[in-house]
Amino acid sequence: MKWIPGGSAGMVVVLAAMGLGACSSDSSDLNQPAEPEVQLLFTPASVSFGEDRSRAVELRNTGADPAGPVELAALAVTDAGGNAVPGAGLSVSPSEVATLNPGASRALTLTLDVPASVSGGNYQVALEARVDGQAVATLGSSFAVVQNDGPVIATLDITGGAAQARQGEVLSFEVVATDDQGQAVDDPMVTWRAEPAFSGLATADGDFVAYSVGTTMIIAEAGGAADTADLEVTSRNAPSGSFEVEWHEPIELRYTSDHWEHGDVAYTGTWGCRAVAGGQCGNTLYVWDITTRNAPFLTDSVRVDARVVNDVKVREDGTLAIITHEASNDGLNGITLLDLADPKAPVVITRFVAPDLAPGIHNVWIDGDYAYLVVDGAVPSSGLRVLDISDPANPQIVASFYGGGSFLHDVYVRDGLAFLSHWSTGLVILDVGNGIAGGSPINPVEVSRIAIPGYEVHNAWYWPESGYVFLGDEIRVPGTVRVVDVNDLASPREVASFTLAGAAPHNFWVDEAAGIAYFSWYENGVHAVDVSGRLLGELDKQARQVASIQYDVGGACVSTSGTCSWAPQLHDGFIYVSDLNSGLWVLRPTF
Repeated sequence: MKWIPGGSAGMVVVLAAMGLGACSSDSSDLNQPAEPEVQLLFTPASVSFGEDRSRAVELRNTGADPAGPVELAALAVTDAGGNAVPGAGLSVSPSEVATLNPGASRALTLTLDVPASVSGGNYQVALEARVDGQAVATLGSSFAVVQNDGPVIATLDITGGAAQARQGEVLSFEVVATDDQGQAVDDPMVTWRAEPAFSGLATADGDFVAYSVGTTMIIAEAGGAADTADLEVTSRNAPSGSFEVEWHEPIELRYTSDHWEHGDVAYTGTWGCRAVAGGQCGNTLYVWDITTRNAPFLTDSVRVDARVVNDVKVREDGTLAIITHEASNDGLNGITLLDLADPKAPVVITRFVAPDLAPGIHNVWIDGDYAYLVVDGAVPSSGLRVLDISDPANPQIVASFYGGGSFLHDVYVRDGLAFLSHWSTGLVILDVGNGIAGGSPINPVEVSRIAIPGYEVHNAWYWPESGYVFLGDEIRVPGTVRVVDVNDLASPREVASFTLAGAAPHNFWVDEAAGIAYFSWYENGVHAVDVSGRLLGELDKQARQVASIQYDVGGACVSTSGTCSWAPQLHDGFIYVSDLNSGLWVLRPTF
């Protein structure tokens, strides 16, 4: 038991930010013309946040050449041990400056978000000004959270938790506190931390998740008193294995987009226009017989008026499929509905177009007699459209929803809930028949939403039994998957993340029975991650990665070669992966 001085009253957040100056680019080849130097500088050199969580800074072009577009990107908030803090973030407005001319400056507004779950202590966050994906100037920041210690406490004893835990295991600690009269103190204001700081993440609620193997000291402080508990952390011993390539046959004349497997058939879409000899645009759906998993073969194709068939979905009963149209020659776009009476030879039922769908359909989800369409664009006339497909030859638009702020990118429907990946607006959850808010497919009702500063929600996977939603952002590098707890659907909160350097994630598939998530990660290939148990903190520090594969080494995304993983799907024990550069791959997980 040890004693410490009492803390200050209330909760105070103080942020000090220091401009770290500008970087410049040059050419290492003296025989080549020098690239223009980009020189940007943040001013003033420091700012502080009190009760007002908003502050202004300035970004100035101190070089001789125009710079732009300039992306303003906040990195993760980290504690003294370098651990990311779930739910905390720094946002900046505007998030992009189109062009900054020499000598010109742009005012920026910084907003700090620190949820109540953040324990007392010192924290850091950085803001980068990026040009062509490279950081040109950095605003390094730090802030302190100081919690009210409340009444003077004579004794403090840690209870709960355990003496031993695996990496990634979450323990819940509590305290018993008494005052100098020996009376119990209810709900003391406790500051929790761990030593060494890098050993794991401690929250204001007394939860701790272990990162590193070894001995960790859990420390609780309140009202002038403190107590400690030793914790022995052992290896997680997650499954360990690899992926083996079972089959691949390249598609070289078109880029490959999303795919769907049902029964003994795989369907793959196409994307964009490929600049190779004989290259074609993305106007085709390919149909594959996958009865023999290591020897699929092409059985049919469906060609439509589009330059992008971004998405394909098959209804759960296997009788109907929908493919999306973007950039069609006639400008109508819409969708095509397919009869799968013979799943290896789809027959067009109808192409459905309407003024509402003319901007293009980027993604689709089928749930029974309803199709949920994602309409391109960031205006109220875009967003979500719900289609009644009970008569597939005569679909009808029956509902719409737009969350505002930014465009809608994707939709995932399950258990009467629609999860909208609404880019910078965040994750928006709708009741479309669940009953929690009285909604239905023809009357979607918003349940809740969560925006993560600096994060553009590209896709979502809802796992009802765990109460988690996995979110992706295909822009930011290093790439990060965010985990949102929706056990209380009305109050979603970010609890965990998984980060990899070098590329951004794209689409996911979760084997819920095994507790394994499969993440496609563009140039980084496919990663299998153990997501079993309660999730908290940085999953990439918890020895949870099970396997990974970069099946086409070399090259780059959107090129003639190189790994560019679009989407994984678990089907009959195999992982089917669509690769933008090279088509469909069949992988066998060996773990």
